[in-house]
Amino acid sequence: MKKLFITLFFPLFALCMGQKVELKTVTDSSQIFKGEIAGMPVTLCLNYTGIADCNLYQYFVDGWYYYDKYQKKIPLTGIYDYGKISLYHFGAKQKQNSKLLKDQITSPQKVEKTNEIAEALTPKEYIVFEPGDLKGNSIEGSFFMNNKTQSAKLFTGNDMIYRYNNYLTLPNNKKINTFDFINKHGGNQLISYASGENGNRILLYFEHSSNFNACGRCGASEGEKGYRVLYFTKDWNYKSYEEFLTESCLENIYDTVATKSKDRNTLQFKINKTSSAPGYSLTVNIKNASVIKSK
Repeated sequence: MKKLFITLFFPLFALCMGQKVELKTVTDSSQIFKGEIAGMPVTLCLNYTGIADCNLYQYFVDGWYYYDKYQKKIPLTGIYDYGKISLYHFGAKQKQNSKLLKDQITSPQKVEKTNEIAEALTPKEYIVFEPGDLKGNSIEGSFFMNNKTQSAKLFTGNDMIYRYNNYLTLPNNKKINTFDFINKHGGNQLISYASGENGNRILLYFEHSSNFNACGRCGASEGEKGYRVLYFTKDWNYKSYEEFLTESCLENIYDTVATKSKDRNTLQFKINKTSSAPGYSLTVNIKNASVIKSK
């Protein structure tokens, strides 16, 4: 029912409103980071190469780094683990030992032992960035070479390599990414937008996984579904958003009953009560880009 709604109504409202607001989905599998090692400026290019087991917060990466002054690329391979990045350079055996490293990391337990496994392969140098060392808009780390440790840093507040970006292009040449202020799951679809006395609104429908860890709670479920209303000033400066679930494994929301008005501008959802929350109704007004929650 909801998928049918999106198919029928999104083109209609996009055309009627002149394409002033657009949503573009872009999945990144590589990132370029600026940073420094022992105070010297460096550039890192890292590529996602596959998950280690069943968790999209734990995956293999390959790439390179160079000192900006010399720009000689030094190959790297390693693991992204919930924000912690461990990167290794094996010298002449880079290709061979990269494969050996990945072949041995086959479970979350093995991911935890990444450094132990890598050290047995005698890396020439390696870099570790820790998510707990976030300071302002940079991530602290350490560089290891010849039994010496030096400081390292990434000039970013988020070191995820694999990203689900949903870019909203707004009037006045403005652009925002739901990855930055809603969540990392993406899955948003533009339904409509409207203006009022208090500013502008955008109505999104979303479907996304409940958990990036397919082996964890709700990881293999049908995920989270519902609507989001984004609020903006009259000049299209972002203010806030509200989220309204119609189905959810995490919140135990199932068997939702949906109906639509004859003019198909309004959808109503009857949400059943759960063990922890009472039931409620949602009224989605497409033309007005609004959602009203009631008992």
